[in-house]
Amino acid sequence: MLAAAAAAVSAQKFEFWPGAQYDPGIPTVEKALGFEPGTRHATPEEIVRYFEALAAAAPSRIKVFEYGRTWEGRRLIYAAISSEDNIRRLAQIKAAQQRLGDPRKTSEGEARKLIASAPSVLALMYGVHGNEISSPDAALLTAYHLLAARQDPLMDQVRRNVVVLLDPLQNPDGRARFIHNFTVNLGLQPDEDPAAAERAEPWPGGRANHYLFDMNRDWFALTQPETLGRVRYLREWLPHVVVDLHEMGSNSTYFFTPGAPPYNPHITAEQKKQMQWFGQNNAKYFDRFGWPYFTREVFDEFYPGYGASWPWFYGGMGMTYENASVRGLVVRRSDDTLYRYPESVKKHFVASIATCETAAQQREKLLESFWRYQVTAVEEGKSEPVKEYVLPRRGDPSAVDKLAGVLAEHGIEVRRSTAEFEAGGRKYPAGSYLISAAQPRKRLIRVLLEKNVPMEETFLKEQERRRKKGLPDEIYDVTGWSLPLMYNVECDALQTAVNAPATPVAAPYQPKGSASGRAEVAYLVPWGTQAAGRFLAAALLGGLRVHTANKPFTQNGRKYPSGTLIVLVKQNGADVHDKVARFAASSGADVTATNSSWVEDGINFGSNHVSVVRKPRIALVWDSPTSSLAAGAARFVLERQYGYPVTVLRASSLAMADLSKFQVLILPNAGGFGGAGYGAVLNSAAARIQQWVRDGGVVVGIGAAVSWLASPQVNLLAIQQEQLAREGAPPAGGARPPETAKPAAGQPSAPAGGRPSAPAAPPSAAPAAAPVPGKLLAKEEDFQKAIEPDTRLPDAVAGVIVRARVDPETWVTAGLPEAVNVLVDGRTIFTPIKKDRGRNAIVFETPDKLLLSGYLWEENRKQLALKPFAVISNQGRGAVVGFTADPNFRAFHDGLNVAFLNAVFRFPGPAARGGAEEFQH
Repeated sequence: MLAAAAAAVSAQKFEFWPGAQYDPGIPTVEKALGFEPGTRHATPEEIVRYFEALAAAAPSRIKVFEYGRTWEGRRLIYAAISSEDNIRRLAQIKAAQQRLGDPRKTSEGEARKLIASAPSVLALMYGVHGNEISSPDAALLTAYHLLAARQDPLMDQVRRNVVVLLDPLQNPDGRARFIHNFTVNLGLQPDEDPAAAERAEPWPGGRANHYLFDMNRDWFALTQPETLGRVRYLREWLPHVVVDLHEMGSNSTYFFTPGAPPYNPHITAEQKKQMQWFGQNNAKYFDRFGWPYFTREVFDEFYPGYGASWPWFYGGMGMTYENASVRGLVVRRSDDTLYRYPESVKKHFVASIATCETAAQQREKLLESFWRYQVTAVEEGKSEPVKEYVLPRRGDPSAVDKLAGVLAEHGIEVRRSTAEFEAGGRKYPAGSYLISAAQPRKRLIRVLLEKNVPMEETFLKEQERRRKKGLPDEIYDVTGWSLPLMYNVECDALQTAVNAPATPVAAPYQPKGSASGRAEVAYLVPWGTQAAGRFLAAALLGGLRVHTANKPFTQNGRKYPSGTLIVLVKQNGADVHDKVARFAASSGADVTATNSSWVEDGINFGSNHVSVVRKPRIALVWDSPTSSLAAGAARFVLERQYGYPVTVLRASSLAMADLSKFQVLILPNAGGFGGAGYGAVLNSAAARIQQWVRDGGVVVGIGAAVSWLASPQVNLLAIQQEQLAREGAPPAGGARPPETAKPAAGQPSAPAGGRPSAPAAPPSAAPAAAPVPGKLLAKEEDFQKAIEPDTRLPDAVAGVIVRARVDPETWVTAGLPEAVNVLVDGRTIFTPIKKDRGRNAIVFETPDKLLLSGYLWEENRKQLALKPFAVISNQGRGAVVGFTADPNFRAFHDGLNVAFLNAVFRFPGPAARGGAEEFQH
């Protein structure tokens, strides 16, 4: 079947580089894999096999390196391609880059010699989104052309002046998923219909990796092995240029640099100038082939988590190339033209070669710019107000340790203090982390550690103008991402350098913990840290009987927070000591051995406020209507960050699944249809879920799932999504938002523009809408009020970090600090729950204290204030927890891990809830 499809596409020979002559000793794609380029989608295994064939045929001009494995065990590789002389001295070229990357160790004179002699380094990276299919096939052609093209002065110059690092497939698991769907839906011939099943992927689609992460948002968080492996090899090479090749809709053209505003303020003017070189040379080739393209639109340079943005902040430059996608082998576009897969492959191939040419021609300027970037970074670190960043090792020390490890993975120099010290008028405990600004990664440090990275004022004014006219904003991704805020840890920016005894921090981060001794009565693990969460998961899976204190207590002068874990020696087996020691070591938990149950203050170990932590079976709703990104993040946090297994249940199976086997049911945030999407799939299961909760189950709803839980059909949470509040207007009762409002009986929906667009209807048709009383509009202000919808939802927020305050007296907030930071996006704002229906466990701060990072519309800032982030409602013997924003956002929202773990593991059951937490209805 695939052979027939390939034959249909390759009815006539397709020429990718007209007039090229090739070395017959280098295997073509057809010779090595059995099909012509662009007539099939090469599988991940075929891509690796082709690069191995190239390396076998030309070992002196290409070296293939494995840099990791995916979750599904597929190999991640990159190839270094250059001249024989450059390949022979790859180690020296790498070393030269490292020397140019640190002016504290390299003199100006030595740098000049390296700039005069070293090649530029270009990284071409393909296929980070598995269903963006053309770039990996273009990678095969690019590698072949670089190796085999002969009698070609351009390629000779490229091989002489550039080391090309070619990463042919960043997301093998996602591509395999796409190819599987395409293959099983392929018929007699490739289907050109845009809606054909071969390109209409079922949930979750091929975009993401195994855990359904968009890896083009993961570059500073480093949660996925694919991303971490790439960052590590790029740190070895420090390429001057990095290109990330993507796809977009079939009706688009092609995008290349320069990027769109806003620009991150830590990108230098010289770096921005370099974009012009590459854009203009790409344009030359696109004009030659008659291909339309666009620049400076849509794809911005602000968020640092893209593959094309991270390189800016070590001194390279990053570029996104976006190609119109066929999403198959042929598609009919909206202009009725046919767009074939070989054409899309050719565009990425030509853009790749054009980029190689620019890197060769601008070799010396690229090296000079890279060197100046490092010099000015160190100089600015010495002269700017902030000289040192300090991460105090307090609060959640394990979160602080992890953050320090992530910074080290980025090549940031981090030191760990070996003794208590004082700086900036504050005392810091031993183990606190120091980050000097006077280092080559100064700009990356500021991007990741500063509370807020501002957007250009002109860009923000334009977005406000667009909103006023009812146009969508042009903000592409989240506007707040500060890692200390996301981890909910302190970060102090000091105006003087710190000279305290310290040792360098080396990546990777490895938790280190231990028990303080051998206990006679119990082991105590203070709750509220990532390490304690890892300990609990390991202990439950390892067969320990664990209790949790639902109120704080003090023993031997130490205060233990609510949620503290208690492992009673006599209630466990003889191996309890070995298990505790092992789990403490692997989790990094702080475990205290106690020989007495006596406490000086608070509850005793036998209090009714101490309950057993059950070992729950957790079900996670999978498949449509959930957002695959949200579902994947929730699963990843539990399975990979905390080591606890999850059963994923397809949403469509909940009406028949035996929920009695589970104690916890997680409903992730929904996709594009929100709570309505949940209703369409899960309403048939609503009665069974209601009964399961009343029998003792815990539902954890996130984001749009909260809307479904609060809907009249389900009625498990007594809150409502709010419409936009208007100052001076009464609350908007229960009216439907305009996009879901239904016309009155017998009335048609009004056409765009508010008046009929056709002649009067015949008598048999429904009557026209009755005229309304006239109104005089004397001023522009009157007109603006007249065109404003009667009711609507708040405008969607791209993603900001806000502050929320914690009610410490709930089981969902055990161990949390007084306030937490929450990343909020979208437009959902919920009413608080009434006292007799539940608890508002975590509530967003007042308007003046709310915003911490990012750009938030003013009306959203006012309306979000004092609204709930986490609500609890007890139902019979069970409970419902609703998070109105996603606590697992992209799995880098570490500061909310404990709140999520509380919801999953800490439900005390009806016997232990007691007092103010009884809200039966």
